Amino acid sequence: MHAAFADLNTVILGVSPDPVKKHEKFISKYELPFILLADEEHTVLEQYGVWKEKNMYGKKYMGVERTTFLIDKDGNIAKIYPKVKVAGHVDQVLEDVKALG
Repeated sequence: MHAAFADLNTVILGVSPDPVKKHEKFISKYELPFILLADEEHTVLEQYGVWKEKNMYGKKYMGVERTTFLIDKDGNIAKIYPKVKVAGHVDQVLEDVKALG
């Protein structure tokens, strides 16, 4: 769907706490056509409020809550999609980008 977003002049960025070397392997393995930023210090993740305490099988740890932010041409957050589930997500975001015009 990357081409559909590009046709609408939409830039896609991913942010992860993983190091650059791990990103390079991930980008290569999945042939990602967009930029994946390394935020090892959690600076951006904390500013966007997605570096959170998580709980799995009773064990608490810090991690990323997968979230999509749709940012308009003026740099304002137009919509937030918390706790992203893959199924149907890209279609919803594309429709919302179209609606922004």
